[in-house]
Amino acid sequence: MNWGKGILLSIIAFVGIIMTMVVISVRMDGIELVRDNYYEAEIKYQEQIDRESSTLLLDREVLAFDSQSKAVILDLPKGAKGNLNLYRPSDVKLDQSVPVEIIESGKKQISIANLKPGYWRVQLTWTENGTEFYQEKKITL
Repeated sequence: MNWGKGILLSIIAFVGIIMTMVVISVRMDGIELVRDNYYEAEIKYQEQIDRESSTLLLDREVLAFDSQSKAVILDLPKGAKGNLNLYRPSDVKLDQSVPVEIIESGKKQISIANLKPGYWRVQLTWTENGTEFYQEKKITL
């Protein structure tokens, strides 16, 4: 065994490892974008930034989670309309969307006890007095 053979065997081993990794990565299932309309959502991201900025100017916490009762508590004024998205990053099939319309004043509770335990993102988008708002909470059930 000399230096030439050692370098040649090292290069062959390196190329073999790289080729194995390429084959494994090409055969992997379940690698796709999280959202179907990912690129459209990226273009409209400035609108999302504006919604979040408007939410920061509010003097109340609109979206809260009560772990004891496993419910989301919304503090919205009468006449507000919106959408509550329950987003599960690990499984898109578990995602849910709940329309929200506030008819009477006071806090509104939405039970999420039927959701599968794990990590969830609770995303609330609503319109109040003609202004759009957005707030998100990360919870673990």
